[in-house]
Amino acid sequence: MEHKYILIADSGSSKTSWAISNTEGVKHCKTKGINPFFMNESEILYLLENEYSLEKENITEIHFYGAGCTIEKSHIVTRSLSKFFNTNNVSVKSDLLGVARSVCGNKEGIACILGTGSNSCYYDGEDIANNVSPLGYILGDEGSGAVLGKKLIADILKNQLPNHIRDAFFCKYKLSSANIIDKVYRQPLPNRFLASFAPFLYEYKSEETIKNIIENSFDGFVVRNLYQYPQSKELPVHFVGSIAYYFEDNLKRVLSKHSLSAGNIIKEPIDGLVSHHFH
Repeated sequence: MEHKYILIADSGSSKTSWAISNTEGVKHCKTKGINPFFMNESEILYLLENEYSLEKENITEIHFYGAGCTIEKSHIVTRSLSKFFNTNNVSVKSDLLGVARSVCGNKEGIACILGTGSNSCYYDGEDIANNVSPLGYILGDEGSGAVLGKKLIADILKNQLPNHIRDAFFCKYKLSSANIIDKVYRQPLPNRFLASFAPFLYEYKSEETIKNIIENSFDGFVVRNLYQYPQSKELPVHFVGSIAYYFEDNLKRVLSKHSLSAGNIIKEPIDGLVSHHFH
C-alpha cells in the first residue's frame, strides 16, 4: 500500500525543522536553515540532497514556513522544493505566520520571533494583520541572536567589557580580531556567525555588563516593534526562538518593565504547526 505524506517545515536562518506525517504518525529531522535572501535555488537543492533524511517520495503536500520567504523571494524556495520532492503542491509562507499559527492557534495575539533574527506581528486569529518590518541585523532585528552577538563582539573588540570576560571569550573561541572582521565583512552568513555567540552570553548573563547587553537589546525590541501594535497592551505577547527561550528571565523582566503580558515562550514552533495542519 502506498503511503501519502504531508510535510511541514519551519526554517530560520540557522536551522530548519522538518515534520512528516501520515496515518502511521509523525517523524522529524533537522537541516541547516533555508533562507532565500542568502541562498539561491542550487544552494537550497544541495543542502536538501545532503542533509534531508526523511521520506522523499509520495509527498502529497508541503507547508514551508521560512525566514526570508517574502512575496519577492518565496518562489526560490517553492521551485527548489518542487524539484526536490517532485510535487507542485507546495505552500511557502513566512516564518512569522508559522510562529503565529503555532503559538496563537485560532486566537488573536502578538507573535514574535527571537532567534538568529527577530520579527513580530499582530495576528488576528487567522492571518498577520500588522507587521513592523524587522529590517535585518544591520538596520533592525533588535533582540535577535545576531544583534546580541554583534553587540558582544563590538564591546569586546573596543575594550568595553571586564578583562575576565574578554579573556574568557578569546580563550573559548580562539579568534583574532582579523578573523572576526573577515567573518563579519567578507564571509557568507555573518548573521549566523554573530548569533553563534549566544551561548557565551548565556554563560555570563549574571554579569552586569552582559545583562545590560541582553536587556537593552530586548528593550529596543519592545520600543521599536511592540509599541507599534496598539493591541500589545491588552493581548499576550508570545515568543518563539532560542533567544527568547534561553533568556526567558531577562525577557520577562523587560516586558514587565513595559507593562506587557508574556504569553507562550517556546523554543520551536514545529509541534504547534504539526497540530495546526495534521489535526
